[in-house]
Amino acid sequence: QVQLVESGGGLVQAGGSLRLSCAASGRTFSSYAVGWFRQAPGKEREFVASISQTGGSTDYAVSVKGRFTISRDNAKNTVYLQMNSLKPEDTAVYYCAAGARTTTLRERYDYWGRGTQVTVSS
Repeated sequence: QVQLVESGGGLVQAGGSLRLSCAASGRTFSSYAVGWFRQAPGKEREFVASISQTGGSTDYAVSVKGRFTISRDNAKNTVYLQMNSLKPEDTAVYYCAAGARTTTLRERYDYWGRGTQVTVSS
């Protein structure tokens, strides 16, 4: 069992940066791949980024590639999402999720946090 808690969201102007954190409980966190997803009002939850158990493999949605960076510190049981050059269309609730392997498919992740709001003003 893994419990995930996101933090770091907030209000930022377009072009600004935020760093989201996903803190996990449980001694086996390093055995899970982690994904970040986001959901804007009236839209489906979409894949943002993922990272493998060791951090050696990452994947990004086309819309965030080159602007967002996912990383993890297994000693701290934490995964990060550094978001730079933010755009108004990045506004959403951001969720982290843990699963057996990296994938863009949300149904493949077993554990989810409650999300953190990111709002980018123009």
